[in-house]
Amino acid sequence: MNRRNFCLSSATVLLTACTGSLFFKASDNVKKVYIIHGYGATPDDHWFPWLKAILENQNIAVDAVKLPKSHQPDFDLWQTTLAEHIGKPQKNDIFIAHSLGTISLLHYLSKHKPMSIGGLILVSGFCRRLTKLSTINGFNVDAYIDSANLDSAAIRAMSPQIYSIISKNDFIVDPEESLKLAEQLHSKVISVPKGGHFLAQDGFRQLPQILPPLKHFLEP
Repeated sequence: MNRRNFCLSSATVLLTACTGSLFFKASDNVKKVYIIHGYGATPDDHWFPWLKAILENQNIAVDAVKLPKSHQPDFDLWQTTLAEHIGKPQKNDIFIAHSLGTISLLHYLSKHKPMSIGGLILVSGFCRRLTKLSTINGFNVDAYIDSANLDSAAIRAMSPQIYSIISKNDFIVDPEESLKLAEQLHSKVISVPKGGHFLAQDGFRQLPQILPPLKHFLEP
């Protein structure tokens, strides 16, 4: 186990010890937690399986959405897939998204404009073109981002509980872009000094920083 994984595991153990024999006691009003991955990923990658297992262990319904052709994402197809899984967002639904999944989810929420949702956590989020990443492996990142239409005011209104988890040395999404999004959404910021892009290769098969906001969302 490398040092970073050791630190993450230790943090999880410490948080669990501080919050009880398990993780939290969820309110009976919780409907579902949605996990939205990003470019080149699946629900089986990075920290997504770890988080899904924690939630399911607490008898919380989880939908880790599998977005098709993640190495060559199609904006309309991803939106259709989100619609198939989420439908009309409900007031107790909680949404967690990573990287390209964040702008995809925010467009979806902006389009459907639910009155309220249960909470929103954005990991390495962004809301506009990434100056250092216009394309990746032939995928036109700029064109995908240009297809998104975000209504920041509507998102703020539907959830006063928004968190942004931002790595100070993110090599894919400039931390300043994530901070810009956090500013627009008035979200609380959880800053991680050396998180990279929160990928498995960065040492993140767990993401303990996500547990405190989830605990806040889920407990009565």
